[in-house]
Formats: sequence, C-alpha cells, structure tokens
Amino acid sequence: MSQTETAGGHVPEINTVSFGDLRAALAAGWRDFLRAPLYGFGFSLVYVLGGWLVFWALTTKGQLWWTLPASAGFPILGPFIACGFYEISRRLEAGEPLDWGGIAGVIFRQKDRQIPSMAAVIVIFFLFWNFLAHMIFALFLGTVSLTNITSSLEVFATPSGMLMLAIGTAIGAVIATLLFGLTVVSLPLLLDREVDFVTAMLTSLGLVQANPVVMLAWGALIAVGLFLGMLPGFLGLFVVLPLFGHASWHLYRRALA
Repeated sequence: MSQTETAGGHVPEINTVSFGDLRAALAAGWRDFLRAPLYGFGFSLVYVLGGWLVFWALTTKGQLWWTLPASAGFPILGPFIACGFYEISRRLEAGEPLDWGGIAGVIFRQKDRQIPSMAAVIVIFFLFWNFLAHMIFALFLGTVSLTNITSSLEVFATPSGMLMLAIGTAIGAVIATLLFGLTVVSLPLLLDREVDFVTAMLTSLGLVQANPVVMLAWGALIAVGLFLGMLPGFLGLFVVLPLFGHASWHLYRRALA
C-alpha cells in the first residue's frame, strides 16, 4: 500500500468510492450504533438540547438574538462530538473496550492537536454565511425590515421574498457543499493520523473531486437525514447522528488507502 509523505505525517492515497461503499458504511454504522447505543444517545443529547434551546428562544421568548450564540455552539462543538463517534467505531473495529473515561480522554486530547483548527474553519464558514444571509435579506427585503418575519411569513410570498429565498438557498448550497468537501473525511483523518488540518482538508476535497457523484450523494443523504431527524422535536437526532457519525468513520476507512 503506497502512501504519500507530508510534513504533517503519512496521508493515504484516495480510493475510488462507489454507492456500494456508502451502503456498507451505513450498515457498519448501524451495527456500531446497536453495539453501543448509550454512547450514541449521550453524544446526540448535546445537539438535541441545543435544538430545544433555539426553539424555546424563538417560540416562547421571541428572542431572535438568542439563536446566534446558541447556533454558534454547534460548529464549535461539532468536530469534538464527531470525534466521539469516530473513537467509538475505532475501538469497536480494533476490539478495544469502551468506557466513558477513555473516550472522553481522547476527545479532550484533541484540543492540543488539529481539531480546534478545523472547528475554527467551520465557525468562519458559519459566520460568513450568517453575514451573507443578512446582506441578502437587506438587499431584497430591506424596505420591510420593520416587519416581524417570525409572525408575518407572508412577506416571503412576495416576488422579492421568493427571489431572496431562491438566491439565498443557492448561495447557501454552494457554501454547504464546499464545507462538506473540506470536512467529509478530514475530521476522522485528523483523529486517526498525525497530519495538519490543511493537508486533511485538501485530502478530503480531493476525495470529493475524485468521486463527485457518490460523495455529493452522501452529502445529500446526510442533509436529508438530519432534516428528517429534526422534525419530530429533534428526537430523531438520537438515531440519525450516531448512524451517520459511525458511518462516516467507516466511509473514511474505505475512501482512503
């Protein structure tokens, strides 16, 4: 097995990924979830509680400003929560015992490695999209800025509102696709090997470029799964997050030599 040498460590070569690999990764992820459900529920609880907090701030208190700091916590904590799923799958794969102390210790040690840099990249994307979203809203609906959009949703049915939604969705899709390409295997790679975060992102982006149809289908599947998981009061995330978290580890193992 040939490998590429970099200043940050050994980076495996990119494999060709098929839809069969996606099915195999999902099947392996489901098995890992069933073998360690309490760990999956524990890590998912962070996101479920966060979703409830945002929903409570919007509906009960009507305080829109609460959503920004609450939502910012997701991209900050996300990479560390993901490492929890990856470490569980890694241990199950290696036949190592599972314990909260050991897994939490692995996650805690990531603060001294490259994961915080990846979290910073995700936060920058989040803030950039937040700025663009506000700018797009101002461009198309600036004249109705005094309208309470949480209670006057008919403003989105106007020609300006519909155009804003279309353009905003298109730009958001581009940003989300780029972020997906940079992170789809970079996070498990950083947990598994001593590489710098730039190399990990370039490797991840190279995987998507080498397998665009399959990897974009994987991204779409994750997006649909997360959307459906949030519908029943965010409770579906207790299953969706562990499933895709564990499956992402197995896809990483198949995608990189």
